[in-house]
Amino acid sequence: MTPTRKRRLIAVALILGAVGIATALTVFALQQNMTYLYTPSEILAGKVPEGARFRIGGMVKDQSIERGQSLTVAFVVTDGDGDMRVEYEGILPDLFREKQSVIATGSMQGDRFVATEVLAKHDENYVPRDVAEAMGKAHAKHVKPKE
Repeated sequence: MTPTRKRRLIAVALILGAVGIATALTVFALQQNMTYLYTPSEILAGKVPEGARFRIGGMVKDQSIERGQSLTVAFVVTDGDGDMRVEYEGILPDLFREKQSVIATGSMQGDRFVATEVLAKHDENYVPRDVAEAMGKAHAKHVKPKE
């Protein structure tokens, strides 16, 4: 192998190594920022990793909103199969109300979900696809088939 080819081979190997390291670091950084969406029944079934930051999605249960001191609020999110208490301190979206779709980002602290962000649906027809599927399955389990 000539010295010129050897230098080119080393340069190509170094470039490929640098690209590989950059790709690995990018993937690692993106995984740290990902938040998965779970329904209350999935959380109660233990499908959420311990100490993970994630999103909970479902409907705000009727007559479950409890307002505390200043901006503290607690409410129950349901998917038809399970209920999860959510606590939040901050200003809620204008569209937040009972029997409406909601997504909250946060983490579990004991048996309650402490939210850092709450998003409410933006129109009459919007429900996140994952939440709609989970709620449809839960509804199908509770509805008796016609004979």
